[in-house]
Amino acid sequence: MGDPAGIGPEIIHLSLCKPSIYEICRPVVFGDAKILHAAKEFTNSNLDISVIEEPDAGLFKCGRIDVINLSGLDPAKTALGRPSAETGRALIFYINEATDMAMQKRISAIVTCPVNKTAMQLSGSKFHGHTELLAERTNSLDYAMMLAGDRLRVVLVTIHTPLKSVPLILSPGNILKTIRITWQSLQQNFGIDNPRIAVAGLNPHAGEGGMFGDEEKNIILPAVEAALNEGFNAAGPFPPDTIFYHAAKGDYHAVVCMYHDQGLIPFKLMHFNDGVNTTLGLPIIRTSVDHGTAYDIAGTGKADPGSLIAAIQMAVRQAECLSGLSKKQAEKQEKNVIQ
Repeated sequence: MGDPAGIGPEIIHLSLCKPSIYEICRPVVFGDAKILHAAKEFTNSNLDISVIEEPDAGLFKCGRIDVINLSGLDPAKTALGRPSAETGRALIFYINEATDMAMQKRISAIVTCPVNKTAMQLSGSKFHGHTELLAERTNSLDYAMMLAGDRLRVVLVTIHTPLKSVPLILSPGNILKTIRITWQSLQQNFGIDNPRIAVAGLNPHAGEGGMFGDEEKNIILPAVEAALNEGFNAAGPFPPDTIFYHAAKGDYHAVVCMYHDQGLIPFKLMHFNDGVNTTLGLPIIRTSVDHGTAYDIAGTGKADPGSLIAAIQMAVRQAECLSGLSKKQAEKQEKNVIQ
C-alpha cells in the first residue's frame, strides 16, 4: 500500500476497480484495512474491503479488495500529506512482510505504491527508499534500478547520489556490473533473447575525445569493452543528448545511465503517467509506480492510477517470463536425464 498518508490507498482503489486486473492476476494488498476503507470517500469507490490472513484466502473478484491487515492506523488521526514516524513504520512493515512472502514463494511478485523518505527516516530507518530496503531484506548485493515503459527503458549506475559525487563513484567495475544485471534481467524477466544495451557517456558529447572530460575514455569505455568480452551486446559510450532518441526508436532495449536525472528526465518525458520502476538483480520480482506520494493531492481524488496499473501488468509479464524460463529449464534437465 505504500505510505498511508500518500496517494497509495487511492490508486489501489482506482486500479482494482478494473476487471482487466483480475483477468491477469490475483491481487492482494499488504496494508491497512481502515485506511483503505477511508480512501473510498476520496475516490467514490464502491469496492468492499475484505481482511484475509493468507494470500490464498482471497476471493480475487472485482468489486472486493482482499487485504492482509498489517497495521491499525486511525484514519481520523492519520494526517494526509504529512509524513510521520507512525506511517513510516507501517509502510516499512508492509514492504518487509510482502518481501518475506515473496522469498517464501507464497506470492509471485511485489508491486509497491509510493513511499516517503522523510517518513522512513522519522521511523528510524537507515534507508532512503524501497530499493535499498528490498536489497538488504533479500540479501542482494548486486542490484539496479530500471525505469521501464513501452518505448524506453533506462537503468541507473548511481541512484540517489549528489551530482558532484557521481564522477568519484563511477568505476569500470560498477558500470560493468550494471550492464551485466541489465542483460540478464532483459533475458530472464522480459523474454528478450539477445538484448541490445546502449551505454550513455557522462559528459557533453560523451567527452568529445577528451575535450570535455576523460571519464568516457578512462572509466566507461573499459566497462563497455569488458562487457563485450563477456559476450554482452553492449555499445557506447554514446552522447547523452542523442542516445535516448535512438533507444526510443527501438535501436536498443535499454540505456545504462551514469546518474539519476540523466535517465529519468528523458524517461519521464515519455512515460510520465505509465512508467514503471522495477528492481533488477533481486531474487524476487518487484515493480513499482515511478512517482512519489503526491502529498499535495492526497485525499483530493485527483490521483492517476496509470503507473500502478502499468506496474501490475509488468509484474505479471515478468512472472510469466520467469515461469516460462523455469519450465524450459525443467524440460532441459528432464531431457538430459533421459539421455
